[in-house]
Amino acid sequence: MASFPFFLCMAQQAMSVQSLHGITLESLLTRLVEHYGWDGLGRRIDINCFQKDPSIKSSLKFLRRTPWAREQVEKLYLDTRFTN
Repeated sequence: MASFPFFLCMAQQAMSVQSLHGITLESLLTRLVEHYGWDGLGRRIDINCFQKDPSIKSSLKFLRRTPWAREQVEKLYLDTRFTN
């Protein structure tokens, strides 16, 4: 019984990965910036690369080196209802 929650968590994680299949980090980030703007993105995810002199290039560099931040960005992307 103790392994069931772990299995469920792994299944949910696998579904998230499949949802992002074929989407580059750069296109994902660009779409979020177009939707929320840097200010909105910085309010939703509290990391400096979104708040102080933000750019796609510097944010990609940080996100590629920082798994926890990348996970937050990916989660926000999956949770966002884009209008276009």
